[in-house]
Parts: sequence; C-alpha cells; structure tokens
Amino acid sequence: MHRVGGNYAEAVSGSSNCTPVLIPALGEEHDFPTLIDRLDGLFLTGGAPNVEPRHYGGPPSRKGTLHDPKRDATTLPLIQHAIEAGLPLFAVCLGIQELNVALGGTLHPLVHELPGKNEHRMDRTLPMGERHHVRHPIFISPGGVLDKLTGGKSEVMVNSLHAQAIDKPADALFVEAVSDDGVVEAVSLPGAKGFVLGVQWHPEGREPLKWPLSAAMFEAFGDACRAHCSRRSESPRDFRAA
Repeated sequence: MHRVGGNYAEAVSGSSNCTPVLIPALGEEHDFPTLIDRLDGLFLTGGAPNVEPRHYGGPPSRKGTLHDPKRDATTLPLIQHAIEAGLPLFAVCLGIQELNVALGGTLHPLVHELPGKNEHRMDRTLPMGERHHVRHPIFISPGGVLDKLTGGKSEVMVNSLHAQAIDKPADALFVEAVSDDGVVEAVSLPGAKGFVLGVQWHPEGREPLKWPLSAAMFEAFGDACRAHCSRRSESPRDFRAA
C-alpha cells in the first residue's frame, strides 16, 4: 500500500497553496527525469522507517529496525535529480535524513542513546492530540534560510518525534539550526539552483501550523514552487511517457 499522512497533504494544500500529488515508492520503476519534469516542487514527508545503513556506510541496523527499501530507492535518487534540476525541495523528519544521505552525509539510528543527548522520540504516553506539542528549543544559525524566515530570531521552540537523526552532515549542506543538546534540526543547501530546506521536527500538524515559523516555511516552499512553474512555462518541455 502507498499512502501519505493527511496532515502532510493538508499542509501543502492549505499553507503552501499547492496541489499535493502522491509519488508511489516504486524505486527503479520510476523514470526520474520525466517525473521531475512534471513537478513544481518536491515535499519529503516523515515516516516510521529508518534509511538503510548501507546507503551511508553505517553498521547493520539493530534487529527489529523498520526499513523501507522501496522508499529509499525512490527518495534518494529523486532528491539528487530534484537538486540537479533546481526543483524546490522541502523535507521533514525522515525527509531531512534522506536529504543528508542523498548528498553524502551519515545518520545515527538511535540518537537518544548517544552521550549527552536528550530523548527525542515521540512520547507515546500522551494523547494523540498532544504528541506534536513543543518539546525543546532550537538555536538558529545567522545568515541562513530560517534566520530570514524568522526575521532574525535566534531561538524558537519545536516538537520532537524521532529516533534517527543526522550524524555527519553532508559537506554541501549548511546547518540551519541545532537543538539544545546539539542535534542537527535543520539544513539548507547554499548555492542550490532552487529552494532546499530540511527540518527534523514536524511543522505540518494542525497545531504546529499555527507557529509562525511553520507557516513561513510552507509559504516559502509554495512561493518557490510557483516560481519554478513559471520558469518552466517559459521554456519548451519534453512530455515523455512515464
């Protein structure tokens, strides 16, 4: 089954003012260049699986770790094609981890087990409606995308619902923000042809979308998608069959 959480689709539709289209996890069955040619932006959702460690040279996963090889085989090359084409890209939670791996970075599958790190996993003792509430601050780097979107704020509060996190950021990425225990919480790609932003927290829920930064990120993504669409409409397109 191929599915996406309703919060993601609703956020892209309502806050980015874009029409969400689900890309099934078909891996190598996709013609990635043709797919990219027909999109105005790429939004990478969160998800339960971990990226398989073989994609970043990590040790084998602990027994019982959930993986989705088809998603890996879809998102990792799709990210590379999107960046090469200048397609706007916004990545959330698992998405930021995939973005980092696709560009050559590494991950830690259980960041809360590292010395000095806090508990970043979802608190499953809370009612569903409270699991996306704020958990910890992030500290924003000057001069980046988030610095601009927040109007120069150095600190904001976010939620936390993950176990896997960035270990070594890809060389090309700029660390936009870190948590109070040093976990990478946001990255961007300086010099990219298009908008590229990844965040570790979840801005897409109904309550998080009320946060000014969440609204600003989805709006910026939508603006970038419309700008990309306008540029595409001004040049000939190749409508090859997928």
